[in-house]
Amino acid sequence: MIIDTHIHLDDERYREDMDDLLERAKQGGVERFIIPGADITTLDRAVALSEQYDGIYFAVGIHPYDKEQYDEKVLERYISHPKCVAVGECGLDYFRLEGTDEEIADEKAVQKEVFIAQIALAKRYKKPLIIHIRNASHDSKIILLEHHAGTVGGVLHCYNADDELLSLADENFYFGIGGVLTFKNAKKLVNVLSKIPKERLVIETDGPYLTPHPHRGERNEPLYTTLVRDKMAELLEMDHTAVEQTTTANAQRLFNIS
Repeated sequence: MIIDTHIHLDDERYREDMDDLLERAKQGGVERFIIPGADITTLDRAVALSEQYDGIYFAVGIHPYDKEQYDEKVLERYISHPKCVAVGECGLDYFRLEGTDEEIADEKAVQKEVFIAQIALAKRYKKPLIIHIRNASHDSKIILLEHHAGTVGGVLHCYNADDELLSLADENFYFGIGGVLTFKNAKKLVNVLSKIPKERLVIETDGPYLTPHPHRGERNEPLYTTLVRDKMAELLEMDHTAVEQTTTANAQRLFNIS
């Protein structure tokens, strides 16, 4: 069995063929799915999907691009739901920062504030974190360490292959590996993969985004985690079954699901 640890099934692009999509996934051995909390406006749909399908779980959180939406009271309405397994995706994303130095500094400060708030929420409710980091490795690592986020642990979603973050494996953090691993220009991630302890690897799609080769340009879907598994097996010189067993056990341990 494969667990897709990061799939935006609450996205409109999945609305029309959910049953077929999940059946294709099941036929490929993908049986568990975690919807990250990125946009508070789709949270109700994520909860509804988790209640409709046994294999779907969800998280509560706000993506750094949507930080203005952060409302802790709304997230707390859902965080004790039996299918809520994490807080996030939360974190820092400096990729699109623009404006004056002062405006950029203000933007970073607000992102940090919302990130820290979600770490505190996760610790209060004893939920692991789903962490989004883009062009912000150092600041993210400092925040995670200073705020003792390792007490609940979490996953570095769509791990960016930055060596600086590898030491977080010793702090109860896992590394989400998705379709990027199959890209021709993913040399950095390919080279760093073997440095990650195997007991810290989990598989994800980030669908509908980051579709793996040879389906780039199409909508991503959970079945394509099998392509990530295959590439991981090739690079780590493991058989497919071992990759599945290892990454599934890791995801089950992190998110406390069976």
